[in-house]
Amino acid sequence: MSNNLLNEIIEIVLPYIISSLELMGIFIVTWSGAKAFWRYIAQSFFKKTYDLQYSFAKGLSTALEFKMAAEILKTVLVREMSELLILGAIIVLRALVTILLKFEIRSGKKEAMLKKDDEKCLQEK
Repeated sequence: MSNNLLNEIIEIVLPYIISSLELMGIFIVTWSGAKAFWRYIAQSFFKKTYDLQYSFAKGLSTALEFKMAAEILKTVLVREMSELLILGAIIVLRALVTILLKFEIRSGKKEAMLKKDDEKCLQEK
């Protein structure tokens, strides 16, 4: 009896949690995109320097973490094997994109550090 009640509670509450996590991911992507676009405009017209790729990739990576959490929680609600296979494929694809974004972030950090070192050397001369 209590197991059935627990399943009912999970089936009622979990979709709200999943939707909330997905909305958080959407908000982060939107915010990161708007911020990167604004910085791009500022960089283009006002000659300010921003590391656009790094900050945008970091935002996308964070958003994907929220989306992955939602996908993982969806596995609790899956009833058929075909749904599980589709969900598994989505999780694998998002994990690969996350790995690529982490690689982009790491290489962006290295480039920024090298750029700062070059600027220091030029200033010292």
